Amino acid sequence: MKEVNVVRSYRDLLVWQEAMTLAQNVYQLAAALPSTERFALSQQLRRAAISIPSNIAEGYARESGGSYLHFLKISRGSLREIETQALLAERLALADSVTTGPVLTQCDKVGRLMHGLIKSVERNTLE
Repeated sequence: MKEVNVVRSYRDLLVWQEAMTLAQNVYQLAAALPSTERFALSQQLRRAAISIPSNIAEGYARESGGSYLHFLKISRGSLREIETQALLAERLALADSVTTGPVLTQCDKVGRLMHGLIKSVERNTLE
């Protein structure tokens, strides 16, 4: 018999859990950037990383499909910010692919999960 995962809280959502891992990876990347980037790229990366699981949690708490979708889409935008900023760090030779790789890999994972959740919420909102 297949085990069914019951979602009792936003913390039970796999996308939220993976977004928390992404935030950890981003903090490690930001810490590895030169100190000259402390108030620029590092801070931007951290803010976007914090935004993703925070908006997933806030949207979940709203208990409205429309609000939930709004916050999930904000999270998705923050996810794309992180990807762009990590790639920019590589282009500017502020970080190498070994440092940005875990962040970009985790972005892909969170992006796939978020896409699935958005589609599911959209379907359930229309019903």
